[in-house]
Amino acid sequence: MKTKLVTCEDINKKTFKVKAEELSFRPSIYGLLFKGDKILLSRQWDGYDFPGGGVKKGEPMLDALKREFWEETGLQVTPAKLITVTENFFISVESHKSLHGILIYYLCKSPKGEISTKYFDTNEKTYMSAAQWIAVKDIKKIKFYNGVDSVKLIKQAYAIFKNKQLK
Repeated sequence: MKTKLVTCEDINKKTFKVKAEELSFRPSIYGLLFKGDKILLSRQWDGYDFPGGGVKKGEPMLDALKREFWEETGLQVTPAKLITVTENFFISVESHKSLHGILIYYLCKSPKGEISTKYFDTNEKTYMSAAQWIAVKDIKKIKFYNGVDSVKLIKQAYAIFKNKQLK
């Protein structure tokens, strides 16, 4: 029987062929929060990502979203609407393991608190800085560190935000 190979990407978009049986599942959840015509993004290295991250075993997904969003931004949010669920295959920056990521994206609302780096974990302190509000009109100009079409995702969520006026 032929071994199935999967193409994984590292953080620099370099590809690697990995045996499918060597992959680990990693569910993760991310929040999109808008204020007027701006979106809050996590600053990572010389680019950005959406606030969020891995769901811990036994942790309800929406609890994970609230926890991760708070850890990466200092803000407490309320999940408002599921935007999309997708997947990717990647090499973890932290563990260097090959992962099959299940990526869940929610539109969030009702932020409370102030943007802070106070709740970063030890690893996040090495590559992240304070979250920033970025004009939606400028999203095509910035670099994203994730495995999704960030511009398309932001446009989709922003249209829902504008139509529903989730505040």
